[in-house]
Amino acid sequence: MSSVVAVVFEYIQAFLILIYYWIKALGSTLFVQKIVKNVENDIILITGAGSGLGRGIAKRFAYYGATVILWDVNEKGNEETKRQILADYPRTKVYSMKVDLCDRNDIYRVAQQVRNEVGDVTMIINNAGVVSGKPLLDIDDVSIQRTFDVNIIAHFWVLKAFLGPMLALNRGHIITIASSAGLFGFGKLTDYCSSKFAAIGLHESLTGELKQMKKHGIYTTVVCPSFINTGMFHGVSPSAAVVPLLDENYVCDSIVDGIRRNKRMIILPPHNVLFYMLKGLLSDECADRFIEFTGAAKAMDTFVGRK
Repeated sequence: MSSVVAVVFEYIQAFLILIYYWIKALGSTLFVQKIVKNVENDIILITGAGSGLGRGIAKRFAYYGATVILWDVNEKGNEETKRQILADYPRTKVYSMKVDLCDRNDIYRVAQQVRNEVGDVTMIINNAGVVSGKPLLDIDDVSIQRTFDVNIIAHFWVLKAFLGPMLALNRGHIITIASSAGLFGFGKLTDYCSSKFAAIGLHESLTGELKQMKKHGIYTTVVCPSFINTGMFHGVSPSAAVVPLLDENYVCDSIVDGIRRNKRMIILPPHNVLFYMLKGLLSDECADRFIEFTGAAKAMDTFVGRK
């Protein structure tokens, strides 16, 4: 009997602790504005910097005075990002480097180049991503492998290349650009959704690992936006009211602001948090009808992608 009482007491204690931290977090969100951090002394590595979100994020951090390292397999696009940054902010230290994220050895080679030419990276933004946008049986094997290589496997090689010095100094920030497709599954996105679910899993596991190591000076952020008008998802037709096509500038602003406030998770648009909470509460049939109502079930039917 005493063991049962002890177990019940532990559950009550755990519940009260959860309530305390929930109220604390709610109070901080409503009444305390997190101080934005200065990134002037940061060396920021951004993958997929040759276009879209990568370019927008790079330009914003250049505005705040950070040293920016641009990684992309698209050398022409990467150089254009560098040109735009230097045109707007001539004093910025910006480096453009071509790297194939499907090639582990190439990642390690260019990482050594970064250490030799620039120094130790203090912020990693794993942003690069690719999408097929086809039914499972229509995706060729090479495309599936490429989706996983770029969207998640490369994260491991990049982290292994740069995390060591962060741990030694207990200072750094690791940002994972995931997707709402890592929170919800969508048809014609089997490879993409799987890779983004994995990216969120990596973020959560690494966050726990860093806490366990008491490396409280290393922050982690995962970003989960819905469809964005960068061109990557050109042609998708989500519900304009419930799951709108997000503006690229709004997403870039939100990401950079969240990073500077050390937010653990950024879900865009914010009301998607409600859908994420409901996901575990709704019955299967109810969830299916809800997905149909939002337009997400057929959003990829008109997908064209980046030309």
